[in-house]
Amino acid sequence: MTAVPAGLATALTELAGRRPLLVASDYDGVLSPLVGDPSAAVPTPGTGEALARIAGAAGVTVALVSGRGVADLRRVSGWQGPYRWVGSHGAEYDGPLTGELASRRDALADRLAPLVAAVPGARLEVKPASVAVHVRQVADPAAAASLLSAADAAADPSLTKKPGKAVLELAVTDADKGSAVTRLRDELGAVAVVYLGDDLTDEDVFRRLGPADVGVKVGEGETAAGHRVADPDAALDVLRLLGDLLA
Repeated sequence: MTAVPAGLATALTELAGRRPLLVASDYDGVLSPLVGDPSAAVPTPGTGEALARIAGAAGVTVALVSGRGVADLRRVSGWQGPYRWVGSHGAEYDGPLTGELASRRDALADRLAPLVAAVPGARLEVKPASVAVHVRQVADPAAAASLLSAADAAADPSLTKKPGKAVLELAVTDADKGSAVTRLRDELGAVAVVYLGDDLTDEDVFRRLGPADVGVKVGEGETAAGHRVADPDAALDVLRLLGDLLA
């Protein structure tokens, strides 16, 4: 276990006694290393145990907040804990999408499929509330950038654009992680929130956190989070420390 940055350790110590407490996290790039094939994104060893320990503390709720659909997130993580599951950037909160939204999603996928098929290494992912164009495995950086630009241009104004790391996601709803975490916070009456995230879509959460909350950016890049750690291994150290403080 590596040392958690001193400022972050202090912030977690000050927050640990507050209840109700919401501890929420993105999955890919935080609880699991980023990989080229999203279906292979297994959790960092030890992360499931750390989350279960946190969720077992009185007055603490653990939420998994992902751009993945909830069914996909459950499958790839393999977790069965007493967690709140928020998928599709907040669109999957109280249940699956309606048929009308699903039809719009499918029509969007049909428009994008030929563009993606023309670029070796690119992948089209159809999610419950969105369609994502992945270019992480495209060998030619110029081709990758061109495809993302073409996908962006193909999106009609009713869609919500969610750019990320080597991906452009186009959603058929305007839900975002920030509104979903705020909604969950209000539902629980949480007096404080801890949130860990690594991607651009996690900034929607960080910008909504208050002075009593703790936001942790995992990895590089500009952020509104108050704290930063290097990678998923360091994120696990944060969760383990929090579990110790809550015990």
